[in-house]
Order: sequence, then C-alpha cells, then structure tokens
Amino acid sequence: MIKNKVIYVNAFFKPVGKEVTVEVLTGEKKKGLFGGEKDITRKETQWKQTGFSDHEIDGERLSNDVAKAIAQLNQEDYEVISVLPVISGGYYYKYKANGITSSPRIFGNTEAVSGGASYGFGYGYSYTEGVSIIARKVS
Repeated sequence: MIKNKVIYVNAFFKPVGKEVTVEVLTGEKKKGLFGGEKDITRKETQWKQTGFSDHEIDGERLSNDVAKAIAQLNQEDYEVISVLPVISGGYYYKYKANGITSSPRIFGNTEAVSGGASYGFGYGYSYTEGVSIIARKVS
C-alpha cells in the first residue's frame, strides 16, 4: 500500500527597514565633573526593521523552511516526489477625476467629471504564497 503525505510551507514577506544611528555603551567609564562615573558611548549605525514588504517574499527564509520540512519528511521515511508553488495575486487601481485621485469604482461618480468620464490605471501581480511538498512513504 502506497502512503503519501502533503506538507504546506508558508512563504513570508521580506522584512523592510532603514539604517538608524544609535548610542552603544562601550563598557568604559570616565570620571564626571563631581567625581562620579559616567558611561562612555559611541554612535553606531544599525538596521532597524520597520515592517514587511507588500510585494516581495523572503526567498531565503522560504528555502530554509522547505529544507526543514524535507528533512523532517526524510526522517519519517518519506521520499519527496514533488514541490509545487502556491501562487496568489494582487492588484491596485486608482481613479482620477478633476485632478483628484481616489479609490472608488472607476465608473463610479462620473457626474463629478466634466463630460461624465473618468480614467483609471492599474496593475496586477502574482507572488509565491508558499509551496506544497508531496512525498511518498519509502518501505
């Protein structure tokens, strides 16, 4: 009897951030004006995460997560047959009337536009939401 197993591995969006300057303790102290000790610091630039990308997945993390899932399947005596990407998509559009950009339906309030017309622009895109790993029990 053949035994199959399917594992889903989720993809995560890539962290985004910026370089910030922070004060870091050096571990040294200096004498203060009134005989006390004061910590010495130095300025250092560090990357600080501010959120996650809205369009780019973290490929390195996905690869590591897939490798862990495959290692677990191998440990349970499963052989990987296939790895299938799971794709999702998104879109964006805006509509412009009398120089004002907003997000209602493109043919929504057409009375506000001279001549009763409006125009929109948009794009669609896809990204890997995750992967499904299909494996077969080795006997």
